[in-house]
Amino acid sequence: MTIKKKSTKRPSVYLTKRRLASAARAGVRKAAKETMKLMGYNVIAHEGWVVKKYADGHIEKISPIEAVITNGSLALD
Repeated sequence: MTIKKKSTKRPSVYLTKRRLASAARAGVRKAAKETMKLMGYNVIAHEGWVVKKYADGHIEKISPIEAVITNGSLALD
């Protein structure tokens, strides 16, 4: 007879980068699904363009994404 030991590990209370990224991805997927259901399309970036992706799968180009040139430094607020 095998006796299972209870785990003494407690779940972490800290918000890690991994947990944050996972929650953000899940939220974006849920929002995209709900938007597609409600409006019938999503606006996304695809192959250098801002496009509308419709529920039936076809894509309508809206505008090209312009390249941003930085001088090697990027200031974040």
